[in-house]
Amino acid sequence: MGEEQEARRTRRKFSEEFKRDAVEIVRSSGKPIAEVARELGIYDSSLGNWVRQDQINRGERDGLSTDESQELSELRRENARLRMERELLKRAVAFWVRESNE
Repeated sequence: MGEEQEARRTRRKFSEEFKRDAVEIVRSSGKPIAEVARELGIYDSSLGNWVRQDQINRGERDGLSTDESQELSELRRENARLRMERELLKRAVAFWVRESNE
């Protein structure tokens, strides 16, 4: 594949059900991830990531569970919003103080 085609290739999206089923095939068949990925027509790195996340979610491996990761993302967004609001309030107070002193 040429560089131009590589740049235009879109990222494939897989449903949660497909990911769950693919991970279950790896868990139940005992086949290597690379073999299952080849059979499903997906990258072994993608399937490996899904298997690793499943192991974390099951408590079989250390790391952030899917729920914890989602919560962390939400908290980071909220934190950024609160920082912006705080800065806005500081500016408004500074403006109000300047106006009331004149």
